[in-house]
Amino acid sequence: MDGKVIVVTSGKGGVGKTTVTASVGAALAKQGKRVAVLDMDIGLRNLDVVMGLENRIVFDVVDVIQGRCKLRQAALKDRRIENLYLIPASQSDEKSVIKPQNMTWLCNKLRREYDFALLDCPAGIEQGFKNAIEAADEAIVVCTPEVSSVRDADRVIGLLYARSITPRLIVNRIVPKLVEKGDMLSHADVVDVLSIDLLGLVEMDDAVVVSSNTGNPLVQQKDSRAGMAFNRVAMRLDGHPDLPVEDPMAGRSFWQKVGKKLGRKDRTAKR
Repeated sequence: MDGKVIVVTSGKGGVGKTTVTASVGAALAKQGKRVAVLDMDIGLRNLDVVMGLENRIVFDVVDVIQGRCKLRQAALKDRRIENLYLIPASQSDEKSVIKPQNMTWLCNKLRREYDFALLDCPAGIEQGFKNAIEAADEAIVVCTPEVSSVRDADRVIGLLYARSITPRLIVNRIVPKLVEKGDMLSHADVVDVLSIDLLGLVEMDDAVVVSSNTGNPLVQQKDSRAGMAFNRVAMRLDGHPDLPVEDPMAGRSFWQKVGKKLGRKDRTAKR
């Protein structure tokens, strides 16, 4: 059976798309799947750094498309996780070097070689975005709980539906304390606006910075809340769609109510 090509996209940059791509790819590989993650941000590659593979690059995705190497020659095997491969972007080419028909050809090859191929899409809706979604089977839209991020994600979702690609949502970098105070949108607010299926909720986690700087996969860090969330996302993608989405706010609302009640009692006692 052919594998699945999933584009990881967003309306704006800086929402954690590359971290999502690397982490979900690593989690799927941990589950025994053969996985390729591709950096489609031609000229500005970053996925190789996040995965700690920047010093091993010989060929890139443009080399594959232009016939200078085979797909397997460009695929860098991850040192820590079996069955995980990176196909890096080119740093020296323009985005226009890849055409939509090139992506159709590439995605067909990826489906034959891998169980899952995750495409780290450039931010925005220009040619790089159009190339990345050209032949994708599904899409993951990454959004942070900010008005500007939600607005831009909404536009991307419309474009995906126009191409008959079904998007699912990851709300990233949730800060429960800010949500409690009303200083950050809740994930329910985001889902209500975007009206697409929720794939995962990821809490803000300092381990993400450490992982990005060291190349140590986030999903292998047992104390990482974000890593655990990405492991659950991978399970939902790989045959467990009914696995409940764990809410970072769960339990907090209860204790918040208790605290408010205790506070009211204290104030009453002082009167």
